Amino acid sequence: MSRILLGKIPFSTGDIIYSLLILFLIRWIWKTRKTWKLQWKDHLLKVLSVFSIFYFFFHLLWALNYYREPLFEKMKIHKEYTDAELLSFTKKLIIKTNEIQFQITKNNNSKIVFPYSQNEAFKMNLNGYENLSKEYPYFKYEIPSVKKSLFSLPLTYMGFGGYLNPFTNEAQVNDLLPMYNFPVTTCHEMAHQMGYASESECNFIGVLASVKNDNLYYQYSGYSFALRYCLGIWQIKNETIFKQLKKQTHPGILKNYQESQDFWKQYDTFIDKGFHLFYDNFLKINHQKDGLEGYSKFIDLMVNYYKTKEL
Repeated sequence: MSRILLGKIPFSTGDIIYSLLILFLIRWIWKTRKTWKLQWKDHLLKVLSVFSIFYFFFHLLWALNYYREPLFEKMKIHKEYTDAELLSFTKKLIIKTNEIQFQITKNNNSKIVFPYSQNEAFKMNLNGYENLSKEYPYFKYEIPSVKKSLFSLPLTYMGFGGYLNPFTNEAQVNDLLPMYNFPVTTCHEMAHQMGYASESECNFIGVLASVKNDNLYYQYSGYSFALRYCLGIWQIKNETIFKQLKKQTHPGILKNYQESQDFWKQYDTFIDKGFHLFYDNFLKINHQKDGLEGYSKFIDLMVNYYKTKEL
């Protein structure tokens, strides 16, 4: 219902509501600053009462999705894989990503420059979900409500590419992100809108919705995203294999990865570490036992999903 009401509004209603709430909180703290020592119990009770109301509506409107059937069960995908299977998948992914990068640039050394605006990208995302839903009807995405976040700069300092507002069901995307990564990030947040709470599942769905898109730039966004995680796993597992795989990857793709790394490095402070620690514990409390590590767990699904399918 909220997506029907708010989807056509071009700006983020949820972010405006959050802004007003923050202003009210600051105003209340200022007005009560002189009475905290004497009336701290009353003030604390008020804070806990308001928090409990928000927590109740958070669960009512969104958090029940944390209890839904896991996607690996729904799609009958195994969770475990061997190093040999991961290596085979990574090599196939390199070939596919290289192929698309060359198709677009006609030069192995050129990074991908996304040619569409962010508003165009929001509309183009629908094609991937439409194609994906032909094979899996439960991934059908209806009633778009995807917005550029008004909090993009704070989100960047916190180390996040976007978030779903659980109260308005608006998908908020950080509009400062490197654009080659914008499609898959948006598709990830759209997956949350459909009721998938797990970060690993949303990464998996986001990649599928990107690579199923008819547009090559979208396919590149999805495949390069998955490849970056696979290479990251190998960098930890086996430095020798990682270096071999990296040599097989087109320099243009590596330049996009460097672009992303340089972007996040600009905003690397104690703030993102604090928020990541908070969010890691938040996820664990809400039945995502892997916490932030769950973001990379989508590779479990990818490896096993593509055992019987072509990239």
